[in-house]
Amino acid sequence: MSAPRGVLVTGADAPLGERLVRRLLEDPGVAHVLAVGSRPMEEALPFEDERRLTYLAVNLTRERRVRDLLFGPARDLGVEVVVHTAMGHAASEEGKAVHAANVDATRDLLALCERHPTIHTFVLRSYAEVYQVQADLPVLIGEDHPLNLSPNAPQYVRDRVEADLHACVRMGLSPLRILVLRCAEVLAPGTGSQLFDYLASPICFRPMGYDPMLNLMSARDLVEALRLAVHAAEQGVFNLPGYDTLPLSMCIEKWGRAAVPVPGAWMTPLYRWRRQLRGHDFSYGMNRRRFHYSGVLDGRRARDVLAYTPAHPIDWPVPT
Repeated sequence: MSAPRGVLVTGADAPLGERLVRRLLEDPGVAHVLAVGSRPMEEALPFEDERRLTYLAVNLTRERRVRDLLFGPARDLGVEVVVHTAMGHAASEEGKAVHAANVDATRDLLALCERHPTIHTFVLRSYAEVYQVQADLPVLIGEDHPLNLSPNAPQYVRDRVEADLHACVRMGLSPLRILVLRCAEVLAPGTGSQLFDYLASPICFRPMGYDPMLNLMSARDLVEALRLAVHAAEQGVFNLPGYDTLPLSMCIEKWGRAAVPVPGAWMTPLYRWRRQLRGHDFSYGMNRRRFHYSGVLDGRRARDVLAYTPAHPIDWPVPT
């Protein structure tokens, strides 16, 4: 077994980041965790004082601050692996500042890691939303499946595709081992899940005549997949499916909601009014294709290379 390594985790003040930090602290193969968030420690996380944990608040859109982080505390702690999970969660957030946080920060962090004396692995938590889903494409999505490169896609999607592609093009050119993990949607609060917001209403409208298959991931499986990537010996792109694959109608039922089929043309105005009246983040325009056509991640490469297999189902409110 290799010597324990230091790991830097960005987005550590978000729910998934916090869970990852706690899981890494349980891992004997991790010597120290440098947790990076956007808020001060006293506002961010209920972490106890740990000898193997350091928490720092750093604005990742400020290159000088990131440089100071990497060539100061990260170098002193012997950080070898960076797990980058920090990305905006709200689909309604748009503009240059959001792009800077989602894309520019990823590019700058990766570039600085390439010049770092101790860092040798960069793990990017990417998203299944980067893939194109449509009627004439395979339902089972492999790593070579077409990406959604449409200039008309919402910024939420465009930013994720751009950050993902930047990490991909550095593979083979960079001295780093780079892993891009395209994760199924995590159905949990605080994760930016569009489906979780959709299911927050007691009545869930869905397009009449369609009942696509969805693949969903638990937070526990995502955290375990990221932990496995920390110890990976190979780089590449990996699809990370979740345990649950089920039709949209059953997802609504298992969440304890009422499904109401309506003509597809009604969906956009209905959910636009919902956003305006209730302040919800779900955008039907961003989810229209996945609410019509099925798309399930093929996780064979992650199973064979990372030894990742989804093992923990969603904690459904209404078991069936």
